[in-house]
Amino acid sequence: MPEAQLESNNSPRSNIRFVVTGRSGLKPVQFLPSFGDRRRRRIGILGGSFNPAHEGHLHISREALKRLNLDQVWWLVSPQNPLKALETMAQANQRLAIAKTLAAADPRILVTDVEQRMGDNRTAHSLQSLCRHYPNLRFVWLMGSDNLAEIPRWWRWTSVFNTVRVAVLDRSPYSYISLGGSAVSRYARFRAVKPLSIWFHSPPSWTYITIRRHPASATEFRAKLSLAAQIK
Repeated sequence: MPEAQLESNNSPRSNIRFVVTGRSGLKPVQFLPSFGDRRRRRIGILGGSFNPAHEGHLHISREALKRLNLDQVWWLVSPQNPLKALETMAQANQRLAIAKTLAAADPRILVTDVEQRMGDNRTAHSLQSLCRHYPNLRFVWLMGSDNLAEIPRWWRWTSVFNTVRVAVLDRSPYSYISLGGSAVSRYARFRAVKPLSIWFHSPPSWTYITIRRHPASATEFRAKLSLAAQIK
């Protein structure tokens, strides 16, 4: 039976192992040690294709750790984003390897391919599985403001808000577009003005966090790689 592993980059004590049980989700075979044991730890979930992972992901993760008083951030590297063209996507194992290398700079950030091992890249299912099997952990879904504008296109997107708390981190130039979208309109009354206030309310509590802008983007990074290849 295949195993799915969420691993820390520096310490073997932080390994988290699961046994895949089909569409039903994840079955834990050992407790989460260190940061993620039975104590009510706060865990940020940053999901995405990470195509590739870059300094901007580190920046968002560190801002979330600080502003939301998180214990860890988990990067869920998706096998395939259904809203993005397959031909622009690097192989999942390549994206995972790059993400692990980058995240090694901060032991509070863990990288996992658990969605690939589950055979299900739907965020709603992934979050429900994690919450079901780790009821003592307090999860918050992290996303950039560009995804807030796009989230109504996701499969069962309202389940994301109703399953875990959500923190949206400002990302230029999407601020005004995202705050005027249907997701904000639907959940406006559940918005926490102060980021830390989300912990005092149950989902669909969410917050919008203005952070220092970071210039890195995966699109620009891929463009530079393509240009370098053409020059060679």
